[in-house]
Amino acid sequence: MDIEMFGKLSDAFGPSGFEEDVIRTIADYCKEFDVENDAMNNLYVRMPGTEQDSRPVIQLDAHLDACGFMVQNIQDNGCLGIIMLGGFHLTSLPAHAVWIRTRSGKMVHGIICAKPVHFMTTAERNSQTLEIEKMYVDVGATSREEVENVFGIHIGDPMMPDVTFEYDAEHEICFGKAFDNRAGCACIVDTMKQLEKEQASLAVNVVGAFAAQEEVGTRGAVVTSQIVKPDLAIVFEGSPSDDFFISAGQAQGCMKKGVQIRILDNSYISNTQFISLAEEVAAKCGIKYQESVRRGGSTNAAKISVTGKAVPCLVLGVPSRYAHSHYNFCAREDLEAASAMAANVIRALDEEKIRHICHQDVL
Repeated sequence: MDIEMFGKLSDAFGPSGFEEDVIRTIADYCKEFDVENDAMNNLYVRMPGTEQDSRPVIQLDAHLDACGFMVQNIQDNGCLGIIMLGGFHLTSLPAHAVWIRTRSGKMVHGIICAKPVHFMTTAERNSQTLEIEKMYVDVGATSREEVENVFGIHIGDPMMPDVTFEYDAEHEICFGKAFDNRAGCACIVDTMKQLEKEQASLAVNVVGAFAAQEEVGTRGAVVTSQIVKPDLAIVFEGSPSDDFFISAGQAQGCMKKGVQIRILDNSYISNTQFISLAEEVAAKCGIKYQESVRRGGSTNAAKISVTGKAVPCLVLGVPSRYAHSHYNFCAREDLEAASAMAANVIRALDEEKIRHICHQDVL
């Protein structure tokens, strides 16, 4: 895994609907492939020379966007009312820094307002209740006119957390933002680079599809799956770790325990034949993995799986601590386990296995 690439993806500005910087960053690392984007900010990366390929198609999916905000209104005192793009928990937001991107492309620093404790009532100090309608971003302005005419900020401008990627080489730990799902984006690139020189010998045509607007309703995957028309799909996610708040015996998303194979969430019941193949590959190749049955959550598998005549999906997660907050941790070895799993599963596919995964041997 190219950690420098992952760091640049983490740092890239890209809340839902504003993924252009992420697209450019990925394209910079995919010059050996055929790359194109569409009007929604979805990005497609194909192996060279496969335009007329007749093999079954496997779609590698990850979403480009990350949770962020938009300017919803501008107060007379210069503070910005905000609306969320995606699902933050409100208690994690006050007193954190953000970047606002203006229509001219200028980046403006802001702070999500936190009422000083000196001015709080006893009830406010004891309450954990917050409402997004009563949260504001301060850019240091003193009036609406200054916000608009000096800072160049307008209603509708996007914003995202201000966090800079760091890599702890001694412990092989990544720190940054937007690991949901820049981790998955990095895994697609890494998987395709592993397979590039052997793509002609594979049983499938591998297409990377980076989807926009997952955090606001898995919208991009509706389009990418129509364009790619996959027969199979591997969906990468920066899955939320649970190892820091429940016991080791119950945790299903642990850092440094390998790639997470998701069996169930609110949006998709996984294909057991596809999972069985992944488990066989993991045993053969020595890839660490863990399995997860989620009580909540969803991925792009929700939309990809119901494309055409139905698409079996294998959902692979990189456990990421504190997903949907400003700050994340993940382990390099889990990133590499995810892309190794995908690459080796693809290598293992043949006509018989594809028929089995697609339930064409049931009758």
